[in-house]
Amino acid sequence: MSLAHAILGLLQIEPMTGYDLKTQCFDTSIRYFWPADQAQIYRTLDKMAEDGWVDNTIEVQEGRPNRKVYSVTDAGRAELHRWLTLEHPHPPYRDAFLIQVFFGGQLRNNEIFAQFQKQLAHHQALLAEYQTVPLPPLEELHDERDLTMERLTLELGFRIQQAYIDWLNLAMETVKNLPDIPS
Repeated sequence: MSLAHAILGLLQIEPMTGYDLKTQCFDTSIRYFWPADQAQIYRTLDKMAEDGWVDNTIEVQEGRPNRKVYSVTDAGRAELHRWLTLEHPHPPYRDAFLIQVFFGGQLRNNEIFAQFQKQLAHHQALLAEYQTVPLPPLEELHDERDLTMERLTLELGFRIQQAYIDWLNLAMETVKNLPDIPS
């Protein structure tokens, strides 16, 4: 139920509409580790309201549809705190590309090398995108707890992408030295 808990955490920062959650939070930062579409967010908000974790107020707007602004209740804050202190099981790691690599001995060197190059471009682009996230470096944050925790998630993103890039470079160098299969 991590989507609900992500929403609770975001609403603790400030009350928002479902649209605001999607465009200002999920589309800009949370999506890197927990993507959600608009329909999922609204369904989750409805369930959270049923559970008493959020309330909403209607903001009347002239010439535009009214806005439903959600805020966290005391029960929602308690639920988020409970969830934050739990140990969560590690999800199974799945990577279709690694299946291709595992059976890549059936491909010619140039074919598997082309796959490595595509993956390298993808991971380099992700790393470059992460580097545009406007968070100060850890050493500048000192006593800013919330920003420090956000930056730590970004740091993991950097390191995962860099590790994948390093491994791809190793893999390409290794494949260059392999004898090719007959055509």
